[in-house]
Amino acid sequence: MAKPEIHPQWYPEAKVYCNGQLVMTVGSTKPELHVDVWSGNHPFYTGTQKIIDTEGRVERFLRKYGMVEGGQSRGGRRKK
Repeated sequence: MAKPEIHPQWYPEAKVYCNGQLVMTVGSTKPELHVDVWSGNHPFYTGTQKIIDTEGRVERFLRKYGMVEGGQSRGGRRKK
């Protein structure tokens, strides 16, 4: 038996929202949970690839190795 007055409130039907849509209900200590990624839109489960680019790292990588039109690769030999 749990001791009274030391445990947080338990919500057995807490609602989980992703992009403003209700996606599931779970047990939680909060009545509502807002998530960015869940199994319904995660690339591992959906089979699609989604690159989450933070601070332009992917773009910088592609430019560095000349994989993007208009980008120059750095560190190569210069023509004289």
